[in-house]
Amino acid sequence: MDRTLSLLIKNTVHALEAASDRQAADCRGLRSEAERLTDTLIDVLFPRFAADRVSREEKLAQAVELLEHILERISCPLRPEEVVLALLANLPEVRRQLDTDLIAAYRGDPAAKSVDEIILCYPAFTAISTYRLAHILYREGVPLLPRMMTEYAHRLTGIDIHPGAVIGDSFFIDHGTGVVIGETTTIGTNVKLYQHVTLGAKSFAVGEDGALVKGIKRHPDIGDRVVIYSGATILGGETQIGSDCIIGGSVWLTQSVPAGKMVLARAAVTDAPLTKERVTNPLLDCSML
Repeated sequence: MDRTLSLLIKNTVHALEAASDRQAADCRGLRSEAERLTDTLIDVLFPRFAADRVSREEKLAQAVELLEHILERISCPLRPEEVVLALLANLPEVRRQLDTDLIAAYRGDPAAKSVDEIILCYPAFTAISTYRLAHILYREGVPLLPRMMTEYAHRLTGIDIHPGAVIGDSFFIDHGTGVVIGETTTIGTNVKLYQHVTLGAKSFAVGEDGALVKGIKRHPDIGDRVVIYSGATILGGETQIGSDCIIGGSVWLTQSVPAGKMVLARAAVTDAPLTKERVTNPLLDCSML
């Protein structure tokens, strides 16, 4: 290697190291450990589908050991035994909730031939399973790890569920690609979403220092037995969708909808011939039935 180039590389590395936060923990391998923990916990919940024949008890022991190791690495302010006890106490409830999600998927999708097919093939079930596990840790105040878990599922499935969201039983996402569910979203029971649904924030409050205000309600509340079709966008912490509503595809909502209503997006209809611009940029408004 040319001596000048070698010196330049050394100087660049020195500059990068000087700019780094030397107080930060060494996070090498942390992402892969979080992914391994997620996979191990899912194997504990559904051992029949695990890649190996390790017993459920042994798998759970592996998960606990890995969890304690990760908690030490991320400098979790909680005692590891407290987090472990919370996880163990809640795993039976997570399995119960996932059973309701499986039933909802089987009943809600005519293409589903079996529950096994849903577990093995449906990206939504992977995302929901990971979310329900991460939500336990998020609720306990564990930093960083819950987000790493749900981002792992996000990369695998294209479904982005923040671990802070609160989601009831019998939740189903059909197809699922592009779904986004924000941190302060609440979702009732027997709710069904289709692909590219966004439950997001409408705007962000800014403090006097110009920084975004954190810790406030930013995302909508969805009632029970709601169906939200593909491409719908529902925004805002004050936006509430009442129970038994149907939200049509491509709807944009920033206001609440009473229970039992149907909201549809409708294209403006004219006698003019279609043009490329009008096809790709339809003028949409909403009607509530």
